[in-house]
Amino acid sequence: MNFRPSNTETPRNETKGTRPTATPTSVREVLLMMILHICKKFIFFDTNLKVGLYLCSLFLVSLIGDFMPFPRTYFARSDNLFNVYFVKMGWAWTLVLSGPFLFMTSYTLCCGNTQKLLKQHLPRILIATGFWFVWTKLFNIVETSYGRCSARSFYTKSSCLKAGHLWYGFDISGHAFILIYSSLVLIEEAKPIIKWESIREHLRNEEHNRNIAEPSSSNPLRNLTDTEIKMLKTLYEKYTPAIRTLFIGMAALQLLWDVMLISTMLYYHRMVEKVLSGIIAVLTWFFTYRAWYPSTFLPDPAGRGNFIYQRDTRPPVTLRRQPSLTPNNPTPVNIARGQVPKFMGMPLYTNMKAQQQPPTSTPPKQSFSTDLVT
Repeated sequence: MNFRPSNTETPRNETKGTRPTATPTSVREVLLMMILHICKKFIFFDTNLKVGLYLCSLFLVSLIGDFMPFPRTYFARSDNLFNVYFVKMGWAWTLVLSGPFLFMTSYTLCCGNTQKLLKQHLPRILIATGFWFVWTKLFNIVETSYGRCSARSFYTKSSCLKAGHLWYGFDISGHAFILIYSSLVLIEEAKPIIKWESIREHLRNEEHNRNIAEPSSSNPLRNLTDTEIKMLKTLYEKYTPAIRTLFIGMAALQLLWDVMLISTMLYYHRMVEKVLSGIIAVLTWFFTYRAWYPSTFLPDPAGRGNFIYQRDTRPPVTLRRQPSLTPNNPTPVNIARGQVPKFMGMPLYTNMKAQQQPPTSTPPKQSFSTDLVT
């Protein structure tokens, strides 16, 4: 006799197979995401194409300006607000924004490992500063060493300018160099913001997997220790608002650099001086960020840390279009291969190819005579 007790209180708190859901998004968060999306579209414009536009514009616009002076505007004045307070202190502005951004993103991606931050990420900004200092000093040495004063009685640039005369030398454009080089450095150092928001989802999923003892083979945080996970979560929540603000500032600064570069093309220096400085800036950027950092152990490229979060872990989806049944192709693919689709063990339809084959001719039956042979 089957007996079933009436009071069967067996709570089933099974969480297997479920995933934690994201928190509701506020209107403020949506607006912030829209601003960040616009900034990403601008600052992460195809870098190779941007480099080509820089160099071609330096050549063409400057060449036109050498023979056909452009109309004078506010930007033609050397004492304009943007030139005095931004371009002349261009590298300082670049460091003010990219320096804290590099520290916060790298420190978070290294899960609070200060030693790895100092060895593998901080040298990038120091190397860039070193190249900026060397090139700008070299430009000044070339101008002062290979030039002449409008008055023959003065042989140095400083004495010539103090006397109110003009100094004619090969003045490689420091403005064009700093504007192009700063823009390229900002682009490279801003790359950790790409898929930065996905780290929150990876943290949520990894904590869930560890709570139910179900390891994931696709989560980029699966190899981190519990201490690193805890530190990553703390740093991510602490620094993300400041990282977003700095990134918006970096995008605005790069927009200003592009505007001031156009002003430099139109009103300052000769074509050869600007093109040469642009080539030096591009080659310096390419040597460091494209050749040196990705191929050596130190320093690391921007965005690399204890885990890789910018890689798409979703399996590629391939869609195959099944050929339709036509008079020229009346047989489905699976039937042509001898595989008839079945449902619950029964074929859905018979082999159409076999039905369409003409009946084979059977040999006539042999008749035997019943007459006795005498």
